[in-house]
Amino acid sequence: MSDSDADRRHDRLDRIPTAGPRNSLWHWTDAKGPLRVVVNYLAVWVIRISPSLRLKNWVLRRLGATVDPGVAVGLEATPDVFWPELLTIRADAVIGYDATLLCHEFLQGEYRTGEVVIGERAMIGAGAILLPGIEVGADAKVAANSLVTEDVPSGTTVAGVPARPVEGAVGGDGEETTG
Repeated sequence: MSDSDADRRHDRLDRIPTAGPRNSLWHWTDAKGPLRVVVNYLAVWVIRISPSLRLKNWVLRRLGATVDPGVAVGLEATPDVFWPELLTIRADAVIGYDATLLCHEFLQGEYRTGEVVIGERAMIGAGAILLPGIEVGADAKVAANSLVTEDVPSGTTVAGVPARPVEGAVGGDGEETTG
C-alpha cells in the first residue's frame, strides 16, 4: 500500500471536533444519543452470540447497515456500535470470528466517522480489525489478527499489523494470488 492509499482513507473520514479539557470519548453523548447506543449495543450483542446467519444479517439491516445476500458473519464478530449504518457488506463476504468493523474512532480533540465497505466474496479473518473509512475490494482477503489501516484492493491478500500485501499467498480457491 502506498501513502496515497492511506490518504484516501483519511480523506473519506468526517472529522468532528470536540471542545473541553478531555478526550473526545468524554463527549460521546453529543455524538450519538445514549438510547440509540444502548439499542445498538444490545443488537450487536445478539449479532455476536447468535449462530444464525440470517438473524445476524436481519439485525444488521435493522441497524441501518447495508448487507447483501449470502453474507456470513462469524460468532463474536463486532460491527460498529455507534455508527452501524456506515457499514456495507457486499454479497457472499465472510467476516471471521471475533473480527471488529469500526466506523468511528474517538481521538484527542475530535472523533472521526467513515464508511467501511467490504466487497463481494471478500474474506475478513478471525480477530482482524478494520478502521473507519476502509474499503476492502472484491475477492480480497484479510488474514487473521491483522489491523487494516489502508484500503485492500480487489483480489489482494493482506496480513499483519499494520496489514500489508502478502506475495504468493494461496487464495481460498487454491490458486496463488499476488499483492
